[in-house]
Amino acid sequence: MTGYPRMFYYVYILKLINNKLYTGSSGNLRSRIKQHKDGKCKSTMRFRPVELIHYEAYIEKGDALRREKFLKTTEGKRLLRQQLKLILESIDYI
Repeated sequence: MTGYPRMFYYVYILKLINNKLYTGSSGNLRSRIKQHKDGKCKSTMRFRPVELIHYEAYIEKGDALRREKFLKTTEGKRLLRQQLKLILESIDYI
């Protein structure tokens, strides 16, 4: 083990104003979410305000990228909806 501070890589889920979910990844979650909220991300700028509803942290960047890619598949979206059932119900997504 190399000690601290350790760099984490994040996979995150945003709820967009059009009631869709956006999946992304970043090495700096706070900064990336701020970019989304400030309209500096082309993919979400038209769908603000955005709300962070879920994130996962990984030690290896490759693991985070692989998880992001999976969550963007049909099976990944289905699994995510099952995993986040209660939060999605609480925000009237389901």
